[in-house]
Amino acid sequence: MVKTPAPKPRTIQLSTAATDTAPREAMAGIASPPPSSLHTSTTTWPAATTIHRVHHCQYGGVQFNPGLQGNARFSPIRNSEGHPIPTLYGGSSFACAAMESVFHDVPFAAGYKTFDKNKLDGQVHSRFDAAAGLLLADLGSKALIDTEKDQYPVTRLWAEAIHAQCPEVQGLCWTSRQDDSARSVVLFGDRIGGDVLRQVSTSRSLAGDAGAYGELLALAELIGVDIVPGRR
Repeated sequence: MVKTPAPKPRTIQLSTAATDTAPREAMAGIASPPPSSLHTSTTTWPAATTIHRVHHCQYGGVQFNPGLQGNARFSPIRNSEGHPIPTLYGGSSFACAAMESVFHDVPFAAGYKTFDKNKLDGQVHSRFDAAAGLLLADLGSKALIDTEKDQYPVTRLWAEAIHAQCPEVQGLCWTSRQDDSARSVVLFGDRIGGDVLRQVSTSRSLAGDAGAYGELLALAELIGVDIVPGRR
């Protein structure tokens, strides 16, 4: 499997930090609410650089989730006026996209692990790029990322704060917790024009496309997961 190189961060100070305690606390698995003024670094995801996405087939390959429901690390979120912000998750490789979606809840602990194949129903793999570079807030690898689901209400506050304080930023980028060789992104739909994202290949069913399922099986073997038939 060929991996697409992740973009290299370009650091820019956007504002003065009010505190530097949040990253240290997040490393311990506890996220603090964002300060009133953020110190944010950015990276530009280069134009024409592939982003992989694993998502439900109810959405098109470059169609944003409207942000009305769910419980993810950085979605659903709202803007400063209280309106939902459409979002789209992706990664720099197929493995990254799969680890951040269908395999997201697979335990890190060693030992035999199983995954219900029925959970792949309706899940597809899409590839797309952008016609122009995307300016993303770079979260690094630990702060806000090394947290569990009980901290998601707080990590979503950080996404909302970055969106509100950095009007030029079009999304977030970080080193994947599940695949530290790759970069994950979440894009803000209200900051990206409708013709910027371009799907570069037909979406593939994870369960129904032989190539996609083969790649998923190879990844499952790599992380010690046995995909098993589930009960209907």
